[in-house]
Amino acid sequence: MARGGQGLVRVAVVVRAGAAPLWWLGVFAAGIGALVPGLTGRRIGVLAGAALFVVATAVVACVRRRRYTALARSAARAGKHDVLQDRAVTVRTWRRGHRWWLLLAFVAALGSAFAVPAAAGLLMAGCGAGLWLKSAWIGRREQAEDALLWVRVDWLARGAGRPAARTVKAYRSTGIAAGDAAPGGARRKTAALV
Repeated sequence: MARGGQGLVRVAVVVRAGAAPLWWLGVFAAGIGALVPGLTGRRIGVLAGAALFVVATAVVACVRRRRYTALARSAARAGKHDVLQDRAVTVRTWRRGHRWWLLLAFVAALGSAFAVPAAAGLLMAGCGAGLWLKSAWIGRREQAEDALLWVRVDWLARGAGRPAARTVKAYRSTGIAAGDAAPGGARRKTAALV
């Protein structure tokens, strides 16, 4: 790293990194859970799961939005010596830091199917959907302000999963073309060769 520079990761990429594993593990757990009759019966389990899915999606998508907005408003311009982390590295770091939590949540969702079929799996999937919605909200904000939001690597909490934690003092910003991720944290589509 260059002298005086900081390692920076995209805020939207960190938020989005957990969406796919939570979604797919949740869908898989719900599918397996629906095969088990459970104590409450499949119908009640699936209905309870659907309600949990909607609530989890809304809560995860909306939680800490004020904090994200305040940090974005006070974002300073990134310096020329700051090092921008690749999207793939950020996603891999998040998933490595949370792999045991994901596995534990998946096993718990499968185990709970014997009581309430599919409910916990749909709850997990709802958390994943909420993270996708939150990253899309951040992406719309980035496009509106024509600036991508970044956070210092050393300010992220253990496991690199909390870009709005108390340890985060401020965000940095760059132009919309910086880095290898589009606004919202998705893979940037390469321009077609002419």
